[in-house]
Amino acid sequence: MMSRTTVADATPPALGPRKGLRGHPWLTLISVAFGVMMVALDGTIVSIANPAIQKDLGASLADVQWITNAYLLALAVALITAGKIGDRFGHRLVFLIGTTGFALSSGLIALSGGVSTVVGLRVLQGLCGALLMPSALGVLRATFPAERLNMALGVWGMVIGASTAGGPIVGGLLVEHVNWQSVFFINVPVGALAVILGLLFLKDRRAEHASRSFDLPGIVLLSAAMFCLVWALINAADWHWGSAKTLLFLGASALGFLLFALWQLRAREPLLPLGLFRSVPLSAGTVLMVLMAFAFIGGLFFVTFYLQNVRGMSPVSSGLHLLPTTAMMIVASPVAGALITRIGPRIPLAVGMASTAVACFGLAALTPHTGTLLMSVWFVLLGIGLAPTMVGATEVIVGNAPLEHAGVAGGLQQSAMQVGGSLGTAVLGAVVASRVNHLLPGNWAAAGLPRGTPEQMAQADSAVQVGVAPVPPGAPPELAARISSVAHDTFVSAMSTGFVVSGCIAVCAAGVALLTRRGQHTTDGVGAL
Repeated sequence: MMSRTTVADATPPALGPRKGLRGHPWLTLISVAFGVMMVALDGTIVSIANPAIQKDLGASLADVQWITNAYLLALAVALITAGKIGDRFGHRLVFLIGTTGFALSSGLIALSGGVSTVVGLRVLQGLCGALLMPSALGVLRATFPAERLNMALGVWGMVIGASTAGGPIVGGLLVEHVNWQSVFFINVPVGALAVILGLLFLKDRRAEHASRSFDLPGIVLLSAAMFCLVWALINAADWHWGSAKTLLFLGASALGFLLFALWQLRAREPLLPLGLFRSVPLSAGTVLMVLMAFAFIGGLFFVTFYLQNVRGMSPVSSGLHLLPTTAMMIVASPVAGALITRIGPRIPLAVGMASTAVACFGLAALTPHTGTLLMSVWFVLLGIGLAPTMVGATEVIVGNAPLEHAGVAGGLQQSAMQVGGSLGTAVLGAVVASRVNHLLPGNWAAAGLPRGTPEQMAQADSAVQVGVAPVPPGAPPELAARISSVAHDTFVSAMSTGFVVSGCIAVCAAGVALLTRRGQHTTDGVGAL
């Protein structure tokens, strides 16, 4: 019996007599990987360049924050809509447009001479990234048969892990030895290669029942709701969680999502068919992705402060200390893909999140003087845990969606990661800030340090929240040493609380993983290997 997700064009011929290489699964994967690598690398490499951008362009701290936030907002708001565009017009075309736009906007940023121009182009870059990422998953979903999809997603996860973790190292080297513009220029040749390979090897396969219209009210409502949510999470640390601004944006987001859901029930061709969530595995995979990103991205945010501000490492050195996580993700992602293909996602996902939980609890025991070997053990466990989660949760989401909604499912997966990462950074930031605020006065007094004015102590509190010792200029060495000791001990204690929260979230995620199962997608119309 033919499934309704059968693609419109015929199954491509087997590898032997194949006419040309367009549509070849592994060449498709290589083509997509270069585009994905560009976006994943950009996610972390730019943060290293921010101080140099600030100095060169005379930007304020708020300007520099907008360089990051403008990109994140555009990406988060547009992901699901961009996935729908791929379902409508074909993922190959949308992938190529997104890749071209991302590379061109990166080059224009490098040529910019003002902060406002950089911020505007970062918005464009985020929108192009939103076009690229769901379409990449849509292409893989339509190209690989069910028995090989997990292996492809394993390589996809490996590329994302390596690029994300390699960003600080590459960025540090480029900023140190070239200039901040090179951080953006690097995307131009990578993007050009991805476009050339895409033109040569990607084949457009559209689902027979793909949408032929756009749900414009749904796009407006979902975009507004996502904007309000991510905007509130980004600014929660400055506004405080109980402030009127934070509550206003969170309330507007909740109202927006409610109106969006009600509209989706009425729309003839909804942007995000709510029937997708009748699939318990797909819903569980989405929740799992949020929880994984919360624990990983939120926790890793403070590890960088620990390595650089407490341990005094350079950005390049701190990136090298995180290599055990990167290496394990590179090695374990394809292995996880093969294992999930053999036994299904449930056990690998549960074990992966359990490993992540152990790593978080281990990182909670860090001190200002923990040895590199012990740190590496926890980073290795973190990488081992993340690999099956990234691969398995993605397959559960994309594989349990009909082919005509593959792009929307890819956008949902990426949106879950963005929201989870923003939520983790915001919530754990609030936890760390609260603990520092609670611990610092007592630790300060116990060390016999002179108490400053309320304004000075507030400044000290803000500095310690990111691991910086508030040593006044010209302070005697003995006083500077005591202030540094108190600041670092306080920050590490607060960070430990944050990692305990991350570990508990990972334990919850391990329970959610038990609700997942292998994707139910059809193999009709996908390429033979």
